[in-house]
Amino acid sequence: MRFFDLHCDTMTECFLHGKALKQNDLHISLEKAEALETYVQCYAVWIPDDLRGDKAFQRFLDIAGKLDAETQGNSSCLLQCKNPGDLARACREKKSGAILTVENGAALGGKVENIQVFKRLGVKICTLTWNGENELGRGVLAPGSGGLSAFGRQVVDGLEKAGILVDLSHASPELFDDVAAMATKPLVASHSNAKAVCGHPRNLTDRQFSIIKNSGGLAGLNFFKAFLHDCPEKASMLDVLRHAEHFLALGGEDCLAVGGDWDGAALPQDMAAGLGAVPELYELFLRHNYQESLLEKIFWKNAQRLFETQDLL
Repeated sequence: MRFFDLHCDTMTECFLHGKALKQNDLHISLEKAEALETYVQCYAVWIPDDLRGDKAFQRFLDIAGKLDAETQGNSSCLLQCKNPGDLARACREKKSGAILTVENGAALGGKVENIQVFKRLGVKICTLTWNGENELGRGVLAPGSGGLSAFGRQVVDGLEKAGILVDLSHASPELFDDVAAMATKPLVASHSNAKAVCGHPRNLTDRQFSIIKNSGGLAGLNFFKAFLHDCPEKASMLDVLRHAEHFLALGGEDCLAVGGDWDGAALPQDMAAGLGAVPELYELFLRHNYQESLLEKIFWKNAQRLFETQDLL
């Protein structure tokens, strides 16, 4: 099968704990990827909410450097996709594709000019916040009612001009609406589920999902058990199906994708194998009478189409 995933924290974990991407005890490794016919993964640089300024920017540089080193060290099976045509090249050469993303706009270090560094190093998606508040605005778990700051508005404009997709996972409701009102490019929620199915504040309301859909963007199904089920310990692979069915009922056939939150989330017990659980998830959808043409969209084509039609890859 072909699999395109919009979000993981694997590269951050590899950097923090001195692990190798080829073989490790994480959800994702290049060895596990060998079971997939074609595989493209967005690797996020995660910036915690207590890191700001130059320290946050340096952490971004360090983890981006880790991805570059892993790409160079595994060049026979891994290609970092930075430029138009790279995605097709990775598929043609039967290599796993790696895409650099950012989780938390604090990675800019408070300097809008660092967007050009993001662009040069190949960043293709950037969430504006993590759960707290930063220079760009308020995250979903921060107190208050603020949205996008004046600096955040400059960043949204700069990201769009640089060809970097704005990611609204972790956004407060007000920040979400502020971005939606000014955005001119497709919006992404790389790893967020349906709030109507599980009430966690990190999940998307039906209205938010429709805004993303109408923008031509993507919403990625998240495998974190707290976002799958209101009683997280009861979460299972079947709950991924429930969230998918809800989004599809809202007309999401062409904007639903996967953003598993690998190595940044506690997975349901029946998905503990990490990347190895993806073929099982695909088979579960088939057993519930999903057509392969629809599954191809969810697991591959919708993400591929967005990146290629926006001339990102």
